[in-house]
Amino acid sequence: MSILEVRDLTMRFGGLHAVDGLGFSVAKDSIHGLIGPNGAGKTTTFNVISGFYRPTSGRIFHEGVEISGLPMEKVADLGIVRTFQHATLFRELSVLENVLIGCYSRRRTGLMDAIFGRWHKQDALLREEAEELLEFFGLAERADFPAGNLPHGLQRALGMAIASAARPSLMLLDEPFTGMNAEETLVMMDLTRRLRERGVSILLVEHDMRAVMGLCDCITVMNFGKLLAQGSPDEIRSHPEVIKAYLGGGHTEA
Repeated sequence: MSILEVRDLTMRFGGLHAVDGLGFSVAKDSIHGLIGPNGAGKTTTFNVISGFYRPTSGRIFHEGVEISGLPMEKVADLGIVRTFQHATLFRELSVLENVLIGCYSRRRTGLMDAIFGRWHKQDALLREEAEELLEFFGLAERADFPAGNLPHGLQRALGMAIASAARPSLMLLDEPFTGMNAEETLVMMDLTRRLRERGVSILLVEHDMRAVMGLCDCITVMNFGKLLAQGSPDEIRSHPEVIKAYLGGGHTEA
């Protein structure tokens, strides 16, 4: 069963085809890699799926529901949340306050809630959920630290905790291992696996091939905006066209 289907997706910027007739699917409860040389169109694909760009043509389905062209906030409401290569944190706020902001994005209160004071119960539940997320991501002991004071690896973990607060069914991870040392990468790989065990499907863009091959159930390879190959890590590792694309170079990021 697919949680995400991309069908004949095209994104043009003037005469440039950043994504050109791309099609692939992501299985539910899987970790799926989207890789390719710089300029292959990976980031643009993420931007289209998450609603940052409206596709020139093609269709995108999430759990059977078409989301093509929906704005980012609507895509997020439907269960697709994206992280970014550079963690977007409120650096002066505490680690706990950052996650609470993510939790409060789901807060629903109206006039009757205000009259009867029901928001107090909801606030308590959201705080409890935020504290549980900090525990899961190994941040509980740093709950009161300013987010900007965290080491790089823990800032990335905090970004994932904030995204998880939205209770996504599909998380798009944009280069989650960038700038990490070997130990931080192993910790983040373990968190990604545990996140999948919690019922969150993962689609990730990443250049660290050791992490991609060690994590992913399936890998989609792009080149010049098109689908080059798709398969298991073993199939992709030995695919002659994939090897040629990575050795060829000459791309710029898109």
